[in-house]
Amino acid sequence: MLLTTIALFGLAFSLDLLVGEPPNALHPVAWFGRLVGALDREWAGTERGQRLAGVGIAVLAPLCPAVVAGGAVALAGALSPLAGAVVAGLVLFLTTSLRSLLELTRAVVDATAAPATAATAETDGAGSEPDVDLETARERVRGLVGRDTSTLSAAEIRSAAVESAGENLADGLVATLLPFALLAPLSLPAAAAAAAWVKGVNTLDSMLGYPAKPHGTASARLDDLVMCLPARLAAVTIAVGGADPLALWRARRWAQDPPSPNSGWPMATLACVLSVRLRKAGVYDLNPEADLPTVADGERAVTVVGRAAVVGVLLAVLLAAAVIAISPSLEGTQPVPTGPTAGIGAALGAEAEILTNALAVSMITLPGLEVIPA
Repeated sequence: MLLTTIALFGLAFSLDLLVGEPPNALHPVAWFGRLVGALDREWAGTERGQRLAGVGIAVLAPLCPAVVAGGAVALAGALSPLAGAVVAGLVLFLTTSLRSLLELTRAVVDATAAPATAATAETDGAGSEPDVDLETARERVRGLVGRDTSTLSAAEIRSAAVESAGENLADGLVATLLPFALLAPLSLPAAAAAAAWVKGVNTLDSMLGYPAKPHGTASARLDDLVMCLPARLAAVTIAVGGADPLALWRARRWAQDPPSPNSGWPMATLACVLSVRLRKAGVYDLNPEADLPTVADGERAVTVVGRAAVVGVLLAVLLAAAVIAISPSLEGTQPVPTGPTAGIGAALGAEAEILTNALAVSMITLPGLEVIPA
C-alpha cells in the first residue's frame, strides 16, 4: 500500500505541476464555492441567530464535498481497483494547489520589479517608489490576499505576496495532503473524503470567516482547529526547505502576532528564513528589524516555498509508511490488504515507478526552483 500511496502522490502532483488547476467552470472547489455563496446570507434577525445558523453551516456544508469525493472513489473502486485509485489521485489533485500559488507569487514579484532604466532604490512605503508597474502588481496580488491593495508600495506588495505564499502552503497543500497520507493506506474512499472535507472547511473560512459575518464565526473556529497542526508542519517544511532549521526558533517571537492562531507560524518562519520583514499595516509586523522584501527576496521566497512543498510530500510519504508499520490490519504475509482497496497496489505496481519518476521530473519545473545563492 505504500507503493500505491506514493503512486497517487505522483499522479496528483504531476497533474498539478504539469497541467495546473482546471478552470473554475470545471473545478469542484469552485462549485463548492458557489454553494457557500448561496449560504452567505442573513439567516436570522439577531446576531445570536446568525451564529447558530453558522454552526449548522460549518457542520453540514463540508460534508457535501466529503461525501461526493468518498462516494466517487468507492463507486469507482467497486468497478475496478485501478479506477478507484485513479479517482482518489484526482481528488488529491483537485484539493491541493502548488503551481498556481508559485506562479502567481512570481507574477506579483515580477510586476514590482523596476525597469532596467529606472532607479533601483527600494523604500518601505514611506518615500518615493521606483518606476514600477504598481497597478498591475496591486491587481495581481488581490488573487493572494484579501486586504486593500490600492495604497500599497512595491515593497509592501511583495510582503503581501510572500506572506500569502507561506500561509497558502499550509492551506493549499499540507492541510489536505496529511489526512490523505494518513488514511490512504487504510481506505482510499476515506482518504479522499478527508481531503475534500478539509478543503471544504478551508473554503468556508476563506469566504465566511470574517468578523462582519456572524454566520461565519463557527466556520472560522473550525478552520482554526483543523489548521492547528498543518500550519506548524508547514513552518517545519519551510525551515527545512530554506536550509535554516533554527528559523523555527526565531519565528516563535512573532508567530502569534497575526489574528489567526495558525497563519503566523508559516509566515514568520518564512520571514526568518529569508531575513525579511513581513508587515500588514496595523495588524502585524513579523521580523520587524529586517527590511521589507526586495525583488530578489521575493524570488527566493518562491524557491523556498517550492522546496518546502517537496519536503511536505516526503513527510507525507513517511507518515503513510508509519501508518502501514503500526497498523495491525496491514500486518501479515499479504502484501495488499483485503477490503474495498484490495488489489490496488498490485494494479498500480507496474505504473508506480513511472508516476513517481514523473513527480521527480515535474518538481524540476517548479517556478523559481533554482539554487538559492548563499
